[in-house]
Amino acid sequence: MLRATTEILRDLIAFPTVSSDSNLEMIAYIAQRLEVCNADVHLFTDPSGQKANLFATLGPPVDGGIVLSGHSDVVPVKDQDWTSDPFAMIERDGKLFGRGSCDMKGFIAATLAMAPRFAAAPLTRPLHFAFTYDEEVGCIGAGHLAASLEQMGVRPGVAIIGEPTEMRIIEGHKGCYEYTTRFQGLEGHGSAPDLGVNAVEYAVQYVARLLELKSQLRCMAPDGSPFDPPWTTVNVGAFSGGTVHNVIASKAQVDWEMRPVQNSDADFVKSDLNALCNDVLLPKMRDVFPEASIETEVVGEVDGLLPTPENEARRIVFELTGRNDAGVVPFGSEAGIFQKIGMDIVVCGPGSIEQAHKADEYVAIDQLNQCGKMLERLSAKLQP
Repeated sequence: MLRATTEILRDLIAFPTVSSDSNLEMIAYIAQRLEVCNADVHLFTDPSGQKANLFATLGPPVDGGIVLSGHSDVVPVKDQDWTSDPFAMIERDGKLFGRGSCDMKGFIAATLAMAPRFAAAPLTRPLHFAFTYDEEVGCIGAGHLAASLEQMGVRPGVAIIGEPTEMRIIEGHKGCYEYTTRFQGLEGHGSAPDLGVNAVEYAVQYVARLLELKSQLRCMAPDGSPFDPPWTTVNVGAFSGGTVHNVIASKAQVDWEMRPVQNSDADFVKSDLNALCNDVLLPKMRDVFPEASIETEVVGEVDGLLPTPENEARRIVFELTGRNDAGVVPFGSEAGIFQKIGMDIVVCGPGSIEQAHKADEYVAIDQLNQCGKMLERLSAKLQP
């Protein structure tokens, strides 16, 4: 099992499935492996036709199945100082290095290595494989897959999301809301600032308000919040605008995110920023240039995973791993999307989030071995 997982992981890492690029070759590889196991495989392409989700089933075509879920895309390697080719797996010191090794192709490889055993077993409950695109840029593929499952009338009961948790069982995480706000002003000569609308200056005021909200949210953490930190966070990830020193900037852009611990915090932030733009910034901009604008693009609004008193996924993975504790994490996943369509969810997978997105990303071989043993026990649990 471990050897098969390692070889499959080598293949998966070789597909450079950065979110900006196609994942079709990797999805075709996965589909072929599952079709050999006589799985019922469905592919759902995105509007561009360059990316696809995969959903496959082994076992009886009934409701209440168990989903093993992962995302196919990885973050870029540009400007990272790798000591080896990020898309060619190497083994060193009990670790497997390569982009996506822990986030999260290691888990996908383990599920594919187990697929022949699942297929050979007399399953009494369906086992589903769900592999998505564009998780790293707003969980876009998972949202589309959830809609596809509802259209198909497929109703799984449980999902195990294999994000890297060092095989700890995670029952909750914050949401992840990502935005790009664009400012359109009026270009002019820097010596006549009153004749132009400096988009950068208005964007700076917007960022200043984001930072004020960031401070306010620290005081709004709900009692008993299990997260670290316990409040909703705000991060300004990128700021760009203007051209040279002596030209009034006509364009500016702010890329920012928040990670809500409760939906009311997200509503508060968006309402406050809308008021700032509509009541303060835009009137000033349009006094000079009526065509001035401030537009916010929603990159993704992914709800968090809410801990629940009753959670079949948690109970099952307790039995599979021998653990009896579940925690929460500050990073996000696709779990909230699947929870929203009625599944019980836990996040549990090999590798550490501390390695994700970094140069020389790796997954420890021991972690893959633990994941494989969990899946072997799952196979036994699905049989009479």
